[in-house]
Amino acid sequence: MFGRSDFIDLRSDTVTRPTARMYERMQDAPLGDDGLEGDPSAVRLEAAVADLLGKEAGLFVPSCTMANMLAILTLTQRFEQVALEQDSHIYTMECGATFLGGALFRPVSGSRGQMDLDHLADTVAYGKRRHIPTRLICLETSHNNSGGTVLPLEHIDQVATFARRVGASMHLDGARIFNACAFLNVAPSTIAAPFDTASICLSKGLSAPAGALLVGTTKTIHKARQLRKFLGGTQRQIGILAAAGLEAITTMRGRLHEDHQHAKLLSQLIKASCPNLQVSDPETNIVQLDCSATGKSSDHWVDALDRAGVKVRAIGSHRIRCVTHRHIDAHAIRQAAEAFRMIG
Repeated sequence: MFGRSDFIDLRSDTVTRPTARMYERMQDAPLGDDGLEGDPSAVRLEAAVADLLGKEAGLFVPSCTMANMLAILTLTQRFEQVALEQDSHIYTMECGATFLGGALFRPVSGSRGQMDLDHLADTVAYGKRRHIPTRLICLETSHNNSGGTVLPLEHIDQVATFARRVGASMHLDGARIFNACAFLNVAPSTIAAPFDTASICLSKGLSAPAGALLVGTTKTIHKARQLRKFLGGTQRQIGILAAAGLEAITTMRGRLHEDHQHAKLLSQLIKASCPNLQVSDPETNIVQLDCSATGKSSDHWVDALDRAGVKVRAIGSHRIRCVTHRHIDAHAIRQAAEAFRMIG
C-alpha cells in the first residue's frame, strides 16, 4: 500500500522522482539490445560518465552495489585481501563480492570515513605475513554512514601513494561523488583521478529512476562487462533508463548545493529547539541525530515523526538519519524541524 503523498520524506535521496525532462528523453530514447550489438543510449551514457570522471570506459549497471561488486571481482582473485574503511557501505552492507569471488574483506579503523593510515599499513602487513596479498583498497565519498562527510583530497592522495607502494589497486565507491564535488567545488575527475575504478549512482540526488555506472580502463571494463552477464546484469533495451541518466548527469549535478544548504538549515533549526538531541553539522545532504539523551529510542522518534507527517530512518537504537533532496524545500525543512520540536 502506498503512503500519503503529503509526507515530508527525509528517509533517503533515493525517493526522488524523475524530472519531466527525464520522462521526455526516456520516451524518445534510441534503443538497441545491450546484450548484443549494444544499446546506443547506454553506450552514450557510458562514454559520458567515463569522460566526466576522466576514465577510458564505462559500464551501465542496475545498481551501485553491482558496480562496486564488479570492481572487486575484476580487480581481485580468491584469497586476496580488500582493505575497506570499517564503516564504509561496501563493508557494512555489500557482501556479494567476498561471497562470489572469495576475496577477503578486511576493515580498517577510521574517522569520518578517513582511514587510519597506520592501521591500513598494519592490515596490509598482517595479510602479507600470512601470504594474503592486499590487491585492492576501497574508499567512499561522500561517506554514507559517517553522515555524508567528504574525504579530503589530501587523504585520498595519501592512501593512493600507499596503495602504489604496496602494489594495490584503488576503487572509489562514489555513489554520492557529485555531492562530494559540490562540497569541494572540484570536478568529478579530480576526485576520481587516483582511482583505478570508480562507481556512481544515478538514482540518489540526481533523481534518475534507477541505474549506476562503473568506470575504469578499457581492459577493466571489458572484463566487468563479462562479469555483469554472469551476475544477470545484462539489461537489453535499457536506453529508456540510460536516457534519464544522461539528463541526470547533465542537469542535476548543479543543484546539489541546494540540498546541502537545506541540510544545514535542518541541523541549525533542530539544534536550536531540541537541546537534548545531538545533531551533526552536515557537509553534504545527510543529517544524523543521536537521541540517547532524550530517553527515547530511535524507533520512538521515527514513529512519532511519522504521525506528524515526517518520514526519517533509524540507524541503530539511538540514531536517526535525515537526507535532503530536490523534493524538500526550505518550507518543508521548517515544518520538519517544528515536528522535531513538538516531539522533543
